[in-house]
Amino acid sequence: MMRIYNSYKDKVEDFKTIHKNQVNMYVCGPTVYNYIHIGNARPVVFFDTVRRFFESKGYKVKFVSNFTDVDDKIIKKAIEEKLDEMEVANHYIDAFLNDIEGLNCLTDYIKPRVTNYMPHIKNFIQELVEKNYAYEINGDVYFKVESLPEYGRLSNRQIADLKSGARIDINLDKDSPLDFTLWKKTTEGLNFESPFSKGRPGWHTECVAMIDDIFGEKIDIHGGGSDLKFPHHENEIAQSMALYNHRLANYWMHNGRLSIKDSKMSKSIGNVILVKDVKDKMPLRYFLLSTHYRSPLNYDEEGFQMYVKEFEKLESTMKQLYRLLDLRDELEIVEIKDKEILGVMKAFDEAMEDDFNTANAITALQSLLKIMNVSIRKKKFSHYYNELNQAVQYMVNILGLKVDLQAMSQEDKTMYHEWENARKNKNFELADQLRTKLTERGILWYN
Repeated sequence: MMRIYNSYKDKVEDFKTIHKNQVNMYVCGPTVYNYIHIGNARPVVFFDTVRRFFESKGYKVKFVSNFTDVDDKIIKKAIEEKLDEMEVANHYIDAFLNDIEGLNCLTDYIKPRVTNYMPHIKNFIQELVEKNYAYEINGDVYFKVESLPEYGRLSNRQIADLKSGARIDINLDKDSPLDFTLWKKTTEGLNFESPFSKGRPGWHTECVAMIDDIFGEKIDIHGGGSDLKFPHHENEIAQSMALYNHRLANYWMHNGRLSIKDSKMSKSIGNVILVKDVKDKMPLRYFLLSTHYRSPLNYDEEGFQMYVKEFEKLESTMKQLYRLLDLRDELEIVEIKDKEILGVMKAFDEAMEDDFNTANAITALQSLLKIMNVSIRKKKFSHYYNELNQAVQYMVNILGLKVDLQAMSQEDKTMYHEWENARKNKNFELADQLRTKLTERGILWYN
């Protein structure tokens, strides 16, 4: 039974889908004004892994993650770079997709852009106004936070406490300093005609309106970083409760923050490591999954190098096993029967079913690698090696740890067998020459 920690209820719950064998999930995507850093990559990698696990268990996953392509930060960037806002947005959307592909994240998901959903967003806001959950003042539209007594449930905040702690708002026309913007009147930058004014939507209404249009109902999972709980996700829930009397998703999932040398990562102060600048993309993915997603994660270069080495061990072991099978033309799909292998696979699945505990899943993977290394040294072949190969492929495919396994050419196989014969016949000079060639071709990973 799959169990997930539900941030909305602050507890682990059995996971049940709204529709049989289908998971509908939405993850908040980037505002595309800059390259993503490794902290931005953590939710992308984690929820990609969530999707992969669901699909491995036979679920059909409708996965949506948006691009916020109209925003004050994009306007600022466009002015700085003397470009059109859409040029800026398009550039960083392409850069984002390139970065996450480098991390072996699936990109065949639904990618709504705010600018493409403007009619629905305006209609969504209009309906909130008509139902008296929002109001217009001088072309700006605000949501009435105090119209929903349960506001603050996700982030464990009380309206009374929020009011007492609120700063004096410069907009004295608002009913309450807590009321958040649904539509902003402006002629600066990219703007749109609406029943309220020429302007653009507030951030907090974009995701909920796109979810409404794409899914047309409550979804199974809504995800994002823990920094989005308040106010972004809280405000999404408020709007959904106002129009549809449901909290938008049955399960709210939030990953912990990634720090660098125990300090908060921030683009504004330049304390970031950009994904595009990280050479070792697969070790980075390994690192991002090494800790339970709800726990904070700290990056330092010395610690990261450990994951570079761990991934190299994984890569080396998988290639050794694969080539042993390939050399003998024994690669095939078989039924896994070995009890030890099945036991490790069970431990892996149980870790993933327990609120996607990727740290424990990696522990199971490492246990399998030990079994593989022992069996390689003992030179067992055929069926057992294929069982090991299928088991490790199953695990790394779910974790998204890509290892490039390429079948050998007949020329390479012939050379390898000549090398084996040279060693057997004690023709050490020829063996050394062939070893050098095989090593240069990346074929010899052991012996």
